[in-house]
Amino acid sequence: MVPTRELDNELLAVRAAELYYEENKTQEEIGSLLRITRWKVGRLLSEARESGIIKIEIVHPRARRLAMEHELNERFGFDASVVVPRERDDVELSDRVAFAAADYLVGMRPRTHRLGVSWGKTLHLVAQALPMGWGQEVSVVQVNGGVSHSSSPGQAAATATMIAHKAQGNATLLPTPAIMEQEDTKRALESDRSISAVLDLASAADTYLFSAGPASATSIHVQSGYIHAADVASLQRKGAVGDVLGRYITSEGKIADEELDRRTLGLGLEHLRQAQRSIAVLSGVEKHPVALAIATHGLATVMITDEDTAAYLVAHHPERHDS
Repeated sequence: MVPTRELDNELLAVRAAELYYEENKTQEEIGSLLRITRWKVGRLLSEARESGIIKIEIVHPRARRLAMEHELNERFGFDASVVVPRERDDVELSDRVAFAAADYLVGMRPRTHRLGVSWGKTLHLVAQALPMGWGQEVSVVQVNGGVSHSSSPGQAAATATMIAHKAQGNATLLPTPAIMEQEDTKRALESDRSISAVLDLASAADTYLFSAGPASATSIHVQSGYIHAADVASLQRKGAVGDVLGRYITSEGKIADEELDRRTLGLGLEHLRQAQRSIAVLSGVEKHPVALAIATHGLATVMITDEDTAAYLVAHHPERHDS
């Protein structure tokens, strides 16, 4: 055995870590093998963690990055954040974030009585991940139009209905397209008593649950037939980074295209900014720019996302670049 005096602290820490984590030795056994005290072993293991020699990763699907959550809350003023570890597979990452959102909804306090929901692939995953009985007689109301032009209609209605059913509640749907071809059509629908009643209910929600889409061809609005590739290119030229409640916004949190926005049916962004609780659920590299716009312009009080998105938000916090 190599005498202790011939090993520097770093090599000694490596050896202690190997014995502790890979060979499952107790600190007392390690002390005996390395001819040091049990107290010294404990100190070496602590130093190894602090210096990065040891990296502990919790790999359970429900694992979270608590330190990063705290940093997001501190920097952006969120009431709460949930950050899940990165995944190489985008599908697995989406599922993990959806389960994290479902866990948050189950445990959030105070409980929601009226939940306003948007729609899209992410929120449908959240609805599927929610357990039966996640809430008690929750009234769920759709906050923006979602009747699709594509071959898979009904996802918006199915999402709201599933969330309500699993909370022994009821769903109030907004049976309109998200974006109209004519502004007059949108105004006429808003003036209809049944549609205006839904929007009134939505505006009185105590909690909002929404996701966001990128300003790209992968947007749910492109896939649903509301806008086309040429429209996306135009939005990008106008500075759009993505959509929130179907409304395309710039990195400054402003509406990118006023004419398109006037044809968009549903609650406006001011409802998110004024809400008691607004929960953003999103993941993936493509959504980094819109996630930053949400975080920096008061569109969410709760952020549920993945590790890489959280790191992007922290790295691009305005104060880091103003200082």
